[in-house]
Amino acid sequence: MTDFHQIYAAQADAYEAMVAAEDYQGNLWRALESVRPLGGLDVIELGAGTGRLTLYLAPRVRSISAFDQSAHMLSVTEAKLHAAGLTNARTGVADNGALPVPSASADLAIAGWSLGHSCGWFPETWREVIGQAVGEMLRALRPDGTAIIFETLGTGTERPGAPTPGLEAYYQFLETTYGFTRTVIPTDYQFASPEDAAAKTRFFFGDTLADRLIAEGRSLLPEWTGMWHKHR
Repeated sequence: MTDFHQIYAAQADAYEAMVAAEDYQGNLWRALESVRPLGGLDVIELGAGTGRLTLYLAPRVRSISAFDQSAHMLSVTEAKLHAAGLTNARTGVADNGALPVPSASADLAIAGWSLGHSCGWFPETWREVIGQAVGEMLRALRPDGTAIIFETLGTGTERPGAPTPGLEAYYQFLETTYGFTRTVIPTDYQFASPEDAAAKTRFFFGDTLADRLIAEGRSLLPEWTGMWHKHR
């Protein structure tokens, strides 16, 4: 079983190399901007990781505050922001359920592939843990603000669907308890070769998927992402 705690604590470079190949067609960004145009927004980001969303958002918004529990992951984000000369972004180590931001201070609160880990890490209390994080997102929003959450709907599958019953319960929780709307987005990975695909995904998705990529000679890895959004 993949140890996500260990990956986020010590394998930021490997994670960054993998996600750099994700969504090669740019579908995620088009879906995001169809829900909330980004110009002039103040943004807070939960679970920023190595800054994939952060680096897309920063040149397009007025300001962004990007948080993650892992200083190791954020170090990659900070280096990328510095290299790009982006001065409207700040990072900080913070728990999703306790954001160090004032209430009603953001136009967009966004969380990418972060909250869903609570289903595995806190199987008995994930509703409370995720509910606290969603509450923090909504607290931070101005009256006309938007909350957006990205989560997986499957990697290496031909059709979208929650990989586990626990994740589908979480997705239903977002929709029925908080009124989020789900959008399905194809976000396929494109690697240089099947060997490159296997080398860059094995640590995260496991041996079975990596070995299948080589056996089938596939450098394109199908993936589906769910986008849940809610306007205040």
